Formats: sequence, C-alpha cells, structure tokens
Amino acid sequence: MFAFPYLLWIIVFTILPLCIILIFSFTEKTTPGNLSMVFTVENYRKFFDPLYLNVLKRSLILATTSSIACLIVGYPMAYIMSRAPKAKRNFMALLFILPLWTNFLLRTYAWMGLLREQGLVNEFLLALGLIEQPLKLLYNNGAVVMGMVYNFLPFMVLPIYSVLVKLDDSLLEAAQDLGANTFAVFRKVIFPLSFPGVATGFYMVFMPAVSTFVISDLLGGSHTILLGNLIENQFRMARNWQFGSAISVIMLMLIVVTMGYFAKNGSREGGNGLW
Repeated sequence: MFAFPYLLWIIVFTILPLCIILIFSFTEKTTPGNLSMVFTVENYRKFFDPLYLNVLKRSLILATTSSIACLIVGYPMAYIMSRAPKAKRNFMALLFILPLWTNFLLRTYAWMGLLREQGLVNEFLLALGLIEQPLKLLYNNGAVVMGMVYNFLPFMVLPIYSVLVKLDDSLLEAAQDLGANTFAVFRKVIFPLSFPGVATGFYMVFMPAVSTFVISDLLGGSHTILLGNLIENQFRMARNWQFGSAISVIMLMLIVVTMGYFAKNGSREGGNGLW
C-alpha cells in the first residue's frame, strides 16, 4: 500500500513515456493533421547511414575519453580523501558536492569564458609570454571533453571514495607484512577491492557524457555533434519525432548494455579481485 504512490509515479513518468517513445520509433513521419500510424523500421535503418554512425562513433569516443580522464583525475582524489582524518573527510567531500549546487548551464558558460580567445587562460599564457597568438581552445573536441570532466568528476570521485573509505586496514597491513611494497599493495589489494566503485563511477560518468547536448552545443559548437544534439535537433528543429525516438531508443539500449556490463564485471572483480 505504501509503495503504490511510488509505483504510480514510475508508471506515469518513466514507463509510459518510454513506451510512447518506443511506439513513435516504429512509425513513419506523417503530414500535419494525419493521425494514422504506420508500422515501419525505416527510422532504425536510417540511423545506420554513415553520417549518423559517425555521430555515434564520436559520442562513444568522447564519452569514453572523458570517463577515463575522470578516473585518472578522480581516483587519486578519492584515495586522498579516504586516507584523510575523519574530521576532514566530510569537508573534502563537501568541496566536491558544492559545484553540483550551481546550475549546470552556468558552469558550462563559465568554461566558455575561460577558454575563449580573450578568456582568462589565453590572457594568462600571453602575459607569461608562453604564446604569441591566442590559442583556439573553444569549439573543439578537447573543450567538450574538458567540460565533461569538470561537470561529471564528482560522479567518479564519490563512488570510489565510498568504497575506499570502507577498506579494512588490516588487509593493507597484512600485505605489507608479507613483503609487498606500496605499489604492490595498491595493485593487488586496493585497486581490486575498489573496482566496484570504479565501475560505478565509470558508467555514472559515461551515461550523462554520451547523452549530453548542452556541453557539446556550447563548448563544441557546430563542430561537435553528439547523439544528444542529434536527438534535440530531430525533436526541435526537424520536427521528426519518429526518427528522434528511434535514436533515443538506440541510445537507451547502449546505456543499458553499458550498465549491465559494468554491474556484472564490477561485482565479479570486487568479489574475486583479491585472489
């Protein structure tokens, strides 16, 4: 009885919209005023055009790159936080959560101000004499990846931190007593046991990165079109809701497969990684 409001909410605002998108993806675009629905798979066949496959490829590459970059930057931060005194851990975690309290759009606009030709980064490099002409740091794939890393980094740090902070110190001491140096302890004990957090953080970054359209639109401009931008254009500009729905279903399947893979392998590595 107490779960009924939650189930009703899930059905109305999650399951029902997904069903509508699925139905739209198997229908053809009709003329205004024509309410007839004709079943077709043309929308999915259309997606396999090289033009749209290149968009899919670019989305996967940038999402994977940003996820790996977040892992490289975020893992040391999470480890430092987990080894810090208990009195400082909450404050350090708060510093990572604070940017999330700021509007996502404003954070992205801030990077536009930093990376533009008259921005702070170019002005700083010019003042030091390291460059003679302003660098084109905006409207390219690098700017998009940088925006993704900045906005999604907390989603990598916090899951890894939640696992590392629960590690039993006696395991580390036992490994050291058996002759393992610092690197061996990390490679054979710490990282395998933290793999569930790494897997969780990876797909928590990968999912919004592969579906984002705000970051790629503002920092990448017309040079970086991702799946999120393609879906937005189909719904808002082209008014082709059927093709946009098909792309949404494909992206949803991609995300579900990614989540399933990391959930399965994260659980397996977390359980057997020590051995």
